[in-house]
Amino acid sequence: MKTRIISPQKTIALVAHDHKKDELIIWVKKHKEILSQHRLIATGTTGKLIEQELNVEVIRVLSGPLGGDQQLGALIATHEIDIVIFFWDPMEAQPHDSDVKAFLRLCVVWNVPIANNSSTADFILSSPFMSTEYPAEITDYSNYLNRNIKGI
Repeated sequence: MKTRIISPQKTIALVAHDHKKDELIIWVKKHKEILSQHRLIATGTTGKLIEQELNVEVIRVLSGPLGGDQQLGALIATHEIDIVIFFWDPMEAQPHDSDVKAFLRLCVVWNVPIANNSSTADFILSSPFMSTEYPAEITDYSNYLNRNIKGI
């Protein structure tokens, strides 16, 4: 099994569907002190709202439906995102549901902690690993990939 070292200063992706943006902003304001110690990255509109509310720099990618989910997925695959806080709306179909599913899948494949609600996000932020180095184990899928390629 491979390991990647997550540094004490984390890169945290913040994402929210339209009906969950207010909830995420409330959560972000509640945790401003902790979040301001880390590098923040967010999809378009969400990033703008967080910057305005917290007066901190937020790296912004495109909005989710325009490719932002895929941009964040690429950053996960290259180990540039350490934690994902994604307040998704389970009650509303999203026009880019396939992108969202692929994004969530990448979080699991690369063993990236992900919170989909405020309780889980609170648990992640209150973890002692938030202020320390953390060795995240990464499953080696190369045998799986080689096996499937041979079957083509």
